[in-house]
Amino acid sequence: MSPVQEQTPAVADAQAFKDAMALLAAPVSVVTTVDDTGRRWGFTASSVSSVSLSPPLVMVGIALTSSCHTPMSQAREFVINVLDARHRNLAQRFAARGVDRFADGDFAAWQDGTGPQGPGQAGLPYLPGAKVLLRCRAVDAIRAGDHDLLLGTPLEIRTNSATAPPLLWYQRGFHTPVPSDHAG
Repeated sequence: MSPVQEQTPAVADAQAFKDAMALLAAPVSVVTTVDDTGRRWGFTASSVSSVSLSPPLVMVGIALTSSCHTPMSQAREFVINVLDARHRNLAQRFAARGVDRFADGDFAAWQDGTGPQGPGQAGLPYLPGAKVLLRCRAVDAIRAGDHDLLLGTPLEIRTNSATAPPLLWYQRGFHTPVPSDHAG
């Protein structure tokens, strides 16, 4: 049992907790890495958050049961690709089990030579059209219940000027926000 589990009392109603968390809108990202053999890995994440400004740190939550858990938790670097409304199908594909998530060629390798490149290794996969790209150096993995919280410090940040609205996870589905017509 992890220290967090030991200090956290059981939730009285697990379904009520799940239902409540479904009401928290969260940006959708695809988190990617490459393992020591050059194999690309990636998964859809809605648990991505800034943690600290000094030093800059981000957190990615990954389920212990995820097919990407081992390579992600052992990665030296990873990329957070923040998605927008154009990427709904991509988010669904990277959330699916048993499919080649990189099959369509949407993802490219870092072209500037950054990332863990060496003999037999490809660059870190990233989505060129993402709203935000954060190439991160892994600094820690913290067990928290049935997830690991992967902490990383951004080494490179790229933003995209595309005006497409962000892709959000809300009420167990993908959504895009609609601008409000009323002023302040």
